[in-house]
Amino acid sequence: MVRRSIAVQAIVTEKLKEELKAELEEAIETTQHRVEQMEFQSRRFLADLQRTDLTQAMNARRQIEAEKRRQDAIIQDLRKQVEEAEKLELGSEFPRGTLEGTVELSAGDDLVSKLSASRIVVKDGIVVEVSEA
Repeated sequence: MVRRSIAVQAIVTEKLKEELKAELEEAIETTQHRVEQMEFQSRRFLADLQRTDLTQAMNARRQIEAEKRRQDAIIQDLRKQVEEAEKLELGSEFPRGTLEGTVELSAGDDLVSKLSASRIVVKDGIVVEVSEA
């Protein structure tokens, strides 16, 4: 037995679009909460650090600001993904990830064809097609 990747494709339905948007909105909220926590904790940390080492406090502030910009960029990217999810065409296929599966190999098998891409197509969570490349 050898492991291989299996692509999971979902047929776009209204239900899938709503699920995608909900997942993305949850990720936005989680990231925003993380930024708020970081800002709250960094205020106290920086205030204490400024009393003891101003140079180190300035360096820490730069690092915190860089992390805040990185988190803000993540939020913007997630918002773009929400917009893209809204634009998905009903009936089209959308990549939902990969699974790992196994395939049995025997002497004389064509390794490339045995390990080549296989895929599972689902519609609202129900498997509608399993194919080997």
